[in-house]
Amino acid sequence: MTRDQDELRRKLSPMQYKVTQENGTEPPFQNEFWDHKGEGIYVDIVSGEPLFSSLDKFDSGCGWPSFTKPLREEQIKEKTDKSHFMIRTEVRSTEGDSHLGHVFPDGPQPTGLRYCINSAALRFIPREELEREGYSDFKKLFEQ
Repeated sequence: MTRDQDELRRKLSPMQYKVTQENGTEPPFQNEFWDHKGEGIYVDIVSGEPLFSSLDKFDSGCGWPSFTKPLREEQIKEKTDKSHFMIRTEVRSTEGDSHLGHVFPDGPQPTGLRYCINSAALRFIPREELEREGYSDFKKLFEQ
């Protein structure tokens, strides 16, 4: 095990490590953000890179947080996932290379996409804490 992996094991919960580093999946309807309604952004639990906005979150009924699009396309990379006898599109964070979840073509408009993301891969930054946490660029999303 590398020093970086040791550090991640100390920093992350067992579920966060399993999801982000071992391509795991947390249980549906038994995770932190599946029905979360707060305003703010979701960032990678490992790298802190901004990934999704609460403005793009919707209730897909699947038991995991679902989003119509990422905050910035360049923060998400896609890979073909042929595990579990299926062909799916895995989504990973660009900087942290964390496994986030999968994207499916069954979401609402305007994108028609459903980014189905594990809560364990995310940290939520409430709208009122964006500046303090170093994400002031995203405050404008929530200004009326």
